[in-house]
Amino acid sequence: MTAPTRAEMEALSSATPQNPLARLTLTLVIGREQARPRDIFEVVEAAFAGGVSALQLREKSLLAGEFYRLARELAQLCHQREKLLIINDRLDLALAVEADGLHLGQEDLPLAVARRLWPRPKILGATAKTLGQARAARAAGADYLGVGALFPSPTKPEAPVMSQATLETLKGVGLPLVGIGGINLANAAQAWSWGLDGLAVVSALAQAADPTSLAAQLLAQRP
Repeated sequence: MTAPTRAEMEALSSATPQNPLARLTLTLVIGREQARPRDIFEVVEAAFAGGVSALQLREKSLLAGEFYRLARELAQLCHQREKLLIINDRLDLALAVEADGLHLGQEDLPLAVARRLWPRPKILGATAKTLGQARAARAAGADYLGVGALFPSPTKPEAPVMSQATLETLKGVGLPLVGIGGINLANAAQAWSWGLDGLAVVSALAQAADPTSLAAQLLAQRP
């Protein structure tokens, strides 16, 4: 499989309803635990007001029924605000709530299986920490790669920080790269300078006193 041409990559940056990948500029990754003591809807609404363009719902402990009800309400909110909803891990629930995207880690359902069941133009993201994982994800049908940790992460302190050299090799795979891990206002400009297509932020936004202001400031750091 050949890498996309320059023209194809430029087309990815054209924000159209047919091209949801262009709306991964700033993603809020959140679950109920990350939002506490506030309600998750309060945090999400505030982040959207500041320019967050996508929501990735990450819930590791909810029963399927609870997850479905939460995801369904967030799907309605995202569609009303013209934001993307990406479900982490759970293909069944992503299908059930008609989410815009599904993101899978290395230990989740195999990407090739998910791609057969997850219809385009819905987007499929994959976590990739090595060149081999990135190439395998592209071959299996991933639309973008979540890469990191870019910085030491309070959410996953055990996650090793990705070297800039590795990040540069992943660019050669030809998929949009969304950086994640330890991103905050102090290092966002550095993250943007690495040529990423988007940033995914967890704790800094979820726990911000003013998610609206922080989201706007994170976006303002983009070249």
